[in-house]
Amino acid sequence: MESVVLQNLSIGYLTKDSRKVVATGLNATINSGELTCLLGRNGIGKSTLLRTLSAFQPALDGDINIALNSHPSSIIPHPSSLIPHPSSIIHHPSSPLTSLSDKERSRVIGIVLTEKPDVQNMTIEELVGMGRSPYTGFWGTLDAEDEKIVREAIRLVGIENLRGRMVHTLSDGERQKVMIAKALAQQTPIIYLDEPTAFLDFPSKVETMQLLRKLAAEEQKTIFLSTHDVELSLQLADKIWLMEPEQLSVGTPAELAAQGVLSRFIEHDGIVFDKDSLTIHIRK
Repeated sequence: MESVVLQNLSIGYLTKDSRKVVATGLNATINSGELTCLLGRNGIGKSTLLRTLSAFQPALDGDINIALNSHPSSIIPHPSSLIPHPSSIIHHPSSPLTSLSDKERSRVIGIVLTEKPDVQNMTIEELVGMGRSPYTGFWGTLDAEDEKIVREAIRLVGIENLRGRMVHTLSDGERQKVMIAKALAQQTPIIYLDEPTAFLDFPSKVETMQLLRKLAAEEQKTIFLSTHDVELSLQLADKIWLMEPEQLSVGTPAELAAQGVLSRFIEHDGIVFDKDSLTIHIRK
């Protein structure tokens, strides 16, 4: 089901005296229940696109529409009528991103950044609990239902054994799971991740990508991430967005391989792409 729709989107930067266009004419759709990976060379505009989708910076032209008729996760919804479930915030099937208030966006879009959280003297459970902030009001106090949602998010990510640990004692892989659990506790139908495997060893990279694919499928989340881990994306992503100069190609890994798009992106001197097995080989 369509969840995020880009229509003739142009991204870039506005300054007092200039307008720098990074990419233009972007038309694509992110679907709920799928893991979508954004690939592209350094400097092509992946971070700019992710920031624009997250409303951290404005689009130059075009539209980003959020389809709110897609249901968020099956994580226990808060029963209080004072704290609406994310799917009931806005009663239109689709809304422009620019029409949502900060509070509304915080109940629709969860974001996991590359930067490591700079926190001391905080347990994993406390950090995951911060994902409830869009619902807890000024004082940020968790009630019994909030705590239940936090425990469920921790369970879904498989870090029950870490609940009482201090955040600063975690490995990079453990910390990334905690940040994903925090996003789940936020109960948003959409989760964006910026380079979620950047600081991880290979087994942790695989585990993190497998987890995100599972959450997308089983919790019907819309999960979209930027990454440089091309081979993992080809093996695990449902859809690939490949940014190139003047072009955004979207499709399954097999579709983009058959079209020659992936060969064009991957193959260089000494690097060969096998479009049948979706694997990359290095010539010795």
